[in-house]
Amino acid sequence: MKAMMLEAARQPLVLSDVNTPEVGPEGVLIRVRACAVCRTDLHVCDGDLPEPKLPLIPGHEIVGEVVEAGIKAEQFKPGDRVGVPWLGYTCGKCRYCTSGNENLCDDARFTGYQIDGGYAEYTVADPRFVFPLVNEMSDVETAPLLCAGLIGFRSLRMAGDARRLGVYGFGAAAHIVTQIAIYEGREVYAFTRQDDKIAQEFAKKLGAVWSGSSDERPPELIDAAIIYAPVGNLVPCALRSLRKGGIVVCAGIHMTEIPSFPYHILWGERSIKSVANLTRRDGEEFLALAPTIPIHTETETFTLASANEALTRLRRGDIRGAAVLVMD
Repeated sequence: MKAMMLEAARQPLVLSDVNTPEVGPEGVLIRVRACAVCRTDLHVCDGDLPEPKLPLIPGHEIVGEVVEAGIKAEQFKPGDRVGVPWLGYTCGKCRYCTSGNENLCDDARFTGYQIDGGYAEYTVADPRFVFPLVNEMSDVETAPLLCAGLIGFRSLRMAGDARRLGVYGFGAAAHIVTQIAIYEGREVYAFTRQDDKIAQEFAKKLGAVWSGSSDERPPELIDAAIIYAPVGNLVPCALRSLRKGGIVVCAGIHMTEIPSFPYHILWGERSIKSVANLTRRDGEEFLALAPTIPIHTETETFTLASANEALTRLRRGDIRGAAVLVMD
């Protein structure tokens, strides 16, 4: 099969001919139809996340079709339409797994990081972490739901019942979570890079009541902020726009250093919390909710061989919504 391989951090991916993976008794072989390009893929390729499996096939927002299911994966059959997310394996036995917090499992492994992912024509996944897909959205429209949507959903739940919600970094996750928040009757305040008028207008088009640069103050103090951009400087920015008792949710797996800030902007029972991965329950709840809103994903498609271009443009902030690789 064809695959885009990461052979070393900070090096371009290489289009390669590799063996189609073997399914094994506990696996599911999936023909990849579409795979969205996530900022976490950038962190893996750029060396921000330590010790990836090398060589590695990145990609963890996978939509595809089951080709073969192992004898212990009887819940799937050839032809089933499925999705594969970031969380690819947990031990199932530790205190986190048995308490509903499998996203914190110390032995967890992740698709496109320790497990070969979806920048390829085929992939193999653990059936426990494969979602049946029954929505009527296209493969391209669905792919961003598998991480941008799931992490957006989990981060929104961590924000509690915030009526005024600030969103920092208006990319793939933010444009999905904005639609969920508005559906739930919240007000969204969108914070973008300085003078990014395109993103600001995009946010307003989706229903944000205000949009501006991340160093601006919104017209009203917000109840919660979700930070999707991997920029530590945004934490004190968000705290300054937050009401007493509010929460700042850091939704990325990687963030640059958070600078020191005066205690008074945290005081007043404000809090800061991170999002770590996702659980299968998140996936089940979100994928059931998405069609009822309904969520529309803004996408731009690339061929498998153009994965480096997609990553470069995402790195520059030159993608509106989500980039998606489409297999021929």
